[in-house]
Amino acid sequence: MTHLLRTTAVALALGGFAAGAATAEPLTVVSWGGAYSKSQVEAYHKPYTEKTGTEIVSADYNGGLAEIKAQVESGNVTWDLVDVELSDAVRGCDEGLLEPIDASMLPPAPDGTPATEDFLPGTLTDCAVATIVWSTIYAYDATQFGDTKPTTLEDFFDTEKFPGKRGMRKTPKVNLEFALMADGVPADEVYEVLSTPEGVDRAFAKLDTIKDDVIWWEAGAQPPQMLADGEVVMTTAYNGRIFNAIAGEDKPFNIVWDGQVWDLDLWVIPTGAPNKEEALEFIKFSTDTQRLADQASWISYGPARKSSVPLIGSYHNKPDLAMGPHMPTAPENFENAVQNDFEFWADYQVELNERFNAWLAQ
Repeated sequence: MTHLLRTTAVALALGGFAAGAATAEPLTVVSWGGAYSKSQVEAYHKPYTEKTGTEIVSADYNGGLAEIKAQVESGNVTWDLVDVELSDAVRGCDEGLLEPIDASMLPPAPDGTPATEDFLPGTLTDCAVATIVWSTIYAYDATQFGDTKPTTLEDFFDTEKFPGKRGMRKTPKVNLEFALMADGVPADEVYEVLSTPEGVDRAFAKLDTIKDDVIWWEAGAQPPQMLADGEVVMTTAYNGRIFNAIAGEDKPFNIVWDGQVWDLDLWVIPTGAPNKEEALEFIKFSTDTQRLADQASWISYGPARKSSVPLIGSYHNKPDLAMGPHMPTAPENFENAVQNDFEFWADYQVELNERFNAWLAQ
């Protein structure tokens, strides 16, 4: 699969570093663009350049391993560091496309707790270091409801108590998990149930109950727009997209965290990266406690380190908007959360996609 590469190759020209330091090779850091890349530039790139003099070239991509694989196999690696999802971090490591990263090199928490104990479980792998936790949630337009507002996944599926159209992503992933939890399956048993034919039948039966009221979306920008246009009264969405609509555009939206399905983004180094040692230094810098907390003032994705959480401040241009309560990892939001099981989806994605598409066509 080919991906369009949009290069934002503008070196972060920050004054003030020593002339001699500027002779270091630029570091090419690849991420997803938009508000997310901006949060990295502000929290990581600029301070790193200021500290070391190393110029950072920021580039965007659309995810996946295709470009990394092409570069590694051709022996012409031009990327030093890439922001990837967990499934790609694990697969890329297995396929030899990524450099191993020794987690013991990462800086400890301010109180001395080793990084290996400070990072959330599952956020450090053989070839990757996580930076953020993001999640799929559902959100609603508060103006569409009176005193009684939705608070649970069951409410999303209850069109009698909460009439109106629903938005859902056009994929089985997350929808099946949401359906089972709405049908009473405990969060920690979702994948166990979904691994059985009966569990899959049960999830689709629950989706049947709202199928006629669903408007399907495919791009992350669609759900907040569908809410704003009144096309739906509630929709599944990526939490950062809804937060940006609330904080940046003053939309009257509320997020329901019950049953959120969370995932990770992580730093990886392509095998044969031209500036591997500098990339490792950048990873150490950008994943320390303070830097991860700093990123959270730009976007509502939770830091991968426990010690960063108490340091999360307010939204970068709204001092009265505390960011902590908007993180997927905030204790009150994380009470009934499910981590996306990438191994389950690696095993069942093709089969469940086929079933989902056939179900849609019925």
